[in-house]
Amino acid sequence: MTASQDIRAVPGQAEAYVRAVQKRTVRLLAAAQIVGGVGVGVSVSIGSLLAESVAHSETYAGLARTATTAGAAAVGVPLALLAQRRGRRSALSTGWLAAAVGGVILVGSAVSKSIPLLIVGMLLFGVGSATNQQSRYAAADLAAPHRRAQALSIVVWATTIGSVIGPNLADPGAGVASVLHLPRLTGAFVLATVCMALASVLLWLWLRPDPLVLARRQRDSEGLPETGTRAASTSVEKPSDTRASQIGTVRAGLRHLRHAPRAAFAFVTVVMANTIMGAVMTMTPVSMAEDGATLTVVGFTISGHLLGMYAFSPAVGWLADRVGHLPTAVAGQAVFIASALLSGLSRGSVAMVMAGLFLLGLGWSFSLVAGSAMLSEATPAALRPGVQGTTDTAMNVVAAVGAGLAGPLVHSIGFDGLNAVAATLVLPVIFFWLRLARAR
Repeated sequence: MTASQDIRAVPGQAEAYVRAVQKRTVRLLAAAQIVGGVGVGVSVSIGSLLAESVAHSETYAGLARTATTAGAAAVGVPLALLAQRRGRRSALSTGWLAAAVGGVILVGSAVSKSIPLLIVGMLLFGVGSATNQQSRYAAADLAAPHRRAQALSIVVWATTIGSVIGPNLADPGAGVASVLHLPRLTGAFVLATVCMALASVLLWLWLRPDPLVLARRQRDSEGLPETGTRAASTSVEKPSDTRASQIGTVRAGLRHLRHAPRAAFAFVTVVMANTIMGAVMTMTPVSMAEDGATLTVVGFTISGHLLGMYAFSPAVGWLADRVGHLPTAVAGQAVFIASALLSGLSRGSVAMVMAGLFLLGLGWSFSLVAGSAMLSEATPAALRPGVQGTTDTAMNVVAAVGAGLAGPLVHSIGFDGLNAVAATLVLPVIFFWLRLARAR
């Protein structure tokens, strides 16, 4: 029996079928996040070191992060439109495959000492970050409204395992590189490439039925009307329309963000959180290395940061569904400020940097989980793929700028100065929060 036949069955049977597909989808997405997350973890900690070794310049350490986030930004909307046209399965498997190709190019850049290849490889490797981010939306496609944040957070949490392993692949990767007669730092990228390719295969073969396609069939079979702004009802064609209608959906989504205060708050929260996190995290390995920390210590520090980002996300999702998405997102800004204080006042203290980086990740988790759930809640279903893709693109574009400026900032005002600048980036979120409070 096909998915379309199942979804038109007796209501009780259809609901049971959707629940079963949702559980299976979340489990499969979690498995792919675990495997693909290894590559994300490698790019976070070892990417800047690889770039510095290829270019022999601290500035290029920041450029590596910029290229990675720029790659993620470039494919945010295209991945969302591909999902809208052909489903999450095609979009997510394609994204992980592109990232694996980027890993191969990065290995080539280290062998040839080629900066252009380094940049191209980092751009493609960044597609893995975008795919990792958009997987959270796939988990929410079939979720009940009162469990949306929790479903989304489980997939975010699954990234913990791979992302914690990734930064610690420098030493095992060195053994792989030695066997393959490659530069020492490339071994971690060889392992990451294999993992990202495996994530692509897992989703392509087993993400069936597609959650986004099934959610549309469910909505159509139940005859549910679209809700939201007037722009949503007048500007959006059916999801199965042509590419022109898909672009129209993105434009309607931008209009929705301008006229829906809660959606705008969620958008700003997600964008600023990723920028704060990216700017500080990019330069932390370089700053620690300059203070004499070993690769192992750097790896442990980044692992702690990634634990903060992902490990507590189910608890954050549970909290957001119960106390509200808005207060949970605002709490994330307080965590960011505490993080900036610890890291900025560390003065070379490894313990303080570890604590600061952990809180940096936790603030990101609060902001991303609550903000993403709030964005879905405040956006009509027909507009969600376009708005989600636009949000991910914006957060990666702004984060790319922040990461690119992080290196020069550290050079001019130091690591403590960078943290002070990062702390000021919570102000736009506070501004939109106050606007919402006054509108009540």
